[in-house]
Amino acid sequence: MTDNLFQPYALNNTIELSNRILMAPLTRCMADDDLVPTRAMADYYGRRGDAGLIVSEAVIIRPDGQGYPNTPGLFTPEQIRGWSEVTAAVHKNGGKIFAQLWHTGRVAHPHFFGGGEVLAPSAVGVEGTVPRMRELTYQTPKAASHEEIAELVKDYAQAAANAIDAGFDGVEIHGANGYLIDQFLHHDSNRRSDEYGGTPQNMARFALEVVDAVAGRIGNDRTALRISPGAYFNMAGDSRDRTVFDYLLPELEQRELAFLHIGIFDDSTEFDYLGGRASAYVRANYGKTLVGVGSYSPESASSAIDEDKFDLIAIGRPFIANPDYVARVRGGEALVPYSEDMLATLV
Repeated sequence: MTDNLFQPYALNNTIELSNRILMAPLTRCMADDDLVPTRAMADYYGRRGDAGLIVSEAVIIRPDGQGYPNTPGLFTPEQIRGWSEVTAAVHKNGGKIFAQLWHTGRVAHPHFFGGGEVLAPSAVGVEGTVPRMRELTYQTPKAASHEEIAELVKDYAQAAANAIDAGFDGVEIHGANGYLIDQFLHHDSNRRSDEYGGTPQNMARFALEVVDAVAGRIGNDRTALRISPGAYFNMAGDSRDRTVFDYLLPELEQRELAFLHIGIFDDSTEFDYLGGRASAYVRANYGKTLVGVGSYSPESASSAIDEDKFDLIAIGRPFIANPDYVARVRGGEALVPYSEDMLATLV
């Protein structure tokens, strides 16, 4: 039985979801060469409007945040207009949609923004090549100055305002999966000794500054955050990371966000320094609305919600394979299996 997935859920007094199923952010690399969302993208999201909430693919807040080809932006008038077509398509079908705000930090590449420096907490790079463009090797980043950090905070807030102008119902700040904000939160990538590094309070400072700037601009009721307490993607784990999140989570709880979203590919993954799963760790240390994700079936998600492991479930790849995912699950119909060749087109 999966009946609890179809219960309405109020994020707050501003936003009520028609069900507990979220479409997870799924990078598709299908924007045009100016990083403007296309009509095909609007149709793609519109077809999935019966999700309780769609979290868009990650959207870069400014040119030097780009680390993959044809990922959409939210910093030019043309991009805002493109996204307005997407949000209109979702709303026409009765849905709600948040923009996921993104800067890739040390996994950005100058190829995408005409040259220049890659910004990160510290001058510590990652090895390897850019996905989908294997000829591009990652660069050693520059440790962001205080002035550059302040500009980044302002640009996150401006992107949030742009999202509201484009018709989004809110934003999810991407603070997970080894990208810029997450890089400040882990010792592997943050080697600073100033007020942005070294101690849990300092390492959490940038994340909280971004959250506060965005919430101050568009409201905490329209602001959400995704986090990865367990390092697992473009990041090495460190047992000291736990104390950073031990500090961060109570601070976030005080801010009355729309929700907190776990960033993990498979929630069965356990982290010794978190004492088990990332979702269990966050649930034990954060009392507000929590979104689980990571290889859940409708049945396992329903059971997890029944057991109060989280409040909402984000579904990823099955939504690529099944635009009508919610209707299929509600009707007890078989789901179309996901396959990698589905990434070639927007259906």
